[in-house]
Amino acid sequence: MLKLLRPAMTRILTPLGRALAARGIGPNVVTAIGTIGTVVCALLFLPLGQLSWGALLITVFVLFDLLDGLVARLGGKGGSTWGAFLDSTLDRVADAAIFCGLILYFISKHDTLMAAVTLAGLVAGALVSYAKARAEGLGLTCDVGLAERPERLVVALVATFFAGLGVPYVLPAGMWLLAIAGAITVVQRVVHVHGQTRQAGER
Repeated sequence: MLKLLRPAMTRILTPLGRALAARGIGPNVVTAIGTIGTVVCALLFLPLGQLSWGALLITVFVLFDLLDGLVARLGGKGGSTWGAFLDSTLDRVADAAIFCGLILYFISKHDTLMAAVTLAGLVAGALVSYAKARAEGLGLTCDVGLAERPERLVVALVATFFAGLGVPYVLPAGMWLLAIAGAITVVQRVVHVHGQTRQAGER
């Protein structure tokens, strides 16, 4: 579903991307702004319990993940291998900030169990990304799994937003879902890579 929505979001953001490119603002700058904004909002609003505002503002900055690619294609400076590496690395920083903000929120509520579940979701998400990066570094494919980054972000931000509106149990349910789905995705990717190595005659 998210892959189907991406073209529509790209069309919406194209005028802004064209304006930034025309002013010489490169994609790496856009990536950095998006990450800094996400980190600040996640660590400022979420621990204080401002969940809806935090989720909304983080969503705005997460859209920079689409915008940096647009700026690169429309002539902005910095579209390069370095830019791709920077984008992937800063994505991990942004993800970690969101989950850390939620962990601090649960700690402030003395909810040790949900803090641990959210931490498990953070670790699982990091392993999902690492498994793909390591596999591709070895010349293999690893674009499989139940919960990739866009799905994880949507679940986390939607659950956080509605929790801020007072919807009961939605945030714990979202964190449990992310922890379980992340663990399943790690296993799926390990199995997928193992299958490829077996086909190549390796053990």
